[in-house]
Amino acid sequence: MSTIRLLVGLGNPGPEYSQTRHNAGFWLVEAYARQHAVSLQPESKFFGHTARIQRGALDLRLLMPMTYMNRSGQGVAALANFYKIKPEEILVAYDELDLPPGTAKLKTGGGAGGHNGIKDIIAQLGSPDFHRLRIGIGHPGHKSQVTGFVLGKAPALEQSWMDDTIAQACRSIDLLIEQDMRAAQQHLHSFKAQSES
Repeated sequence: MSTIRLLVGLGNPGPEYSQTRHNAGFWLVEAYARQHAVSLQPESKFFGHTARIQRGALDLRLLMPMTYMNRSGQGVAALANFYKIKPEEILVAYDELDLPPGTAKLKTGGGAGGHNGIKDIIAQLGSPDFHRLRIGIGHPGHKSQVTGFVLGKAPALEQSWMDDTIAQACRSIDLLIEQDMRAAQQHLHSFKAQSES
């Protein structure tokens, strides 16, 4: 059994951001909650919306920080400290510019890669040793266009690829919990939503 005890999805709160690429982490946690028939509820002491999934030996907390992206670590650290969850027991899902839409990758540790949410979580936890689920959103081609790109909506076709990828990522999280990181990576990394043509 894996020891993932906290699944975090990153995004920005508010209806104006709900369909933007930067909220891919929120989409994943919402999909995972739906799949396991739990509902996310506001929890002010954790600065976000939370849920709990209990299944056999599994006791998994879900968190969507509601503090805006660059302060994501506040809620993550508060919840982790309260439940005594170590960095290596945390999986954070977020949007990744360096992966095309329709793909996602699992990894453990590393730097922030310019992602402000990840940067803040590393700072607040005092460790980079948590697991990452990077959901590909593609890149606009020039760094001057990144802000508008991540805060924009994806075209319908790309959105459908991302939705398919998130469904596969939810399955890979179950594999991570039931088996191990390798099984989860094999499942997720072999999946590519869009056609290769």
